[in-house]
Amino acid sequence: MIQLVDRRSAGRELAEHLREYAGRSDVTVLGLPRGGVPVAYEIAAALRAPLDVIVVRKVGVPMYPELAMGAIAGESVVVNHDVVRQMRVDRASFARVLAEEREELHRREAAYRGSRVPLRLAGRTIILVDDGLATGASMQAAILALEAQRVAAIVVVAPVATREAVEAIRREGHAVVVLDMPEPFDGVSRWYTDFTPTTDEEVIALLESR
Repeated sequence: MIQLVDRRSAGRELAEHLREYAGRSDVTVLGLPRGGVPVAYEIAAALRAPLDVIVVRKVGVPMYPELAMGAIAGESVVVNHDVVRQMRVDRASFARVLAEEREELHRREAAYRGSRVPLRLAGRTIILVDDGLATGASMQAAILALEAQRVAAIVVVAPVATREAVEAIRREGHAVVVLDMPEPFDGVSRWYTDFTPTTDEEVIALLESR
């Protein structure tokens, strides 16, 4: 099974599997903050492609915020109905958490982008990057937001992922590139030697350097 050093080295390794996109004028690389941006930075550098972020927020179960009952990106919302049902989350509770996460999403978008205008994505091939896919809820929300912008194609990229998340994305007709799908998965951090949390400052610095 794979053992990754850190996010940026994982990005460089992934770039080797994406050479067909190098130098193309229609390609844009998008990272999911925070952890997906260092991975995406290395991919964008290797492919000589523009880099930007697509901000996604997990909608966590009340009292168990690490457990995703959904995710939001732009105006797109993905609901994990199985988790909502199992945890007995009512509509009012879901709506309250969703509103909180929408506010945080807008704050982060403003912080990360600053005065830079968002890249135009319609008609482009998007390489959509995260540092790992567990449930895939955040990635699904990002995909929905991009589909609404009428992009030409979406290639989902992550160093590690669960087989279930990969299969769900492929069923929707999108390409997926991963280095490994270890089983049992045991969480994204399990497969990194260094999984130090990425800060907002690091995200901003990487985006500004491109």
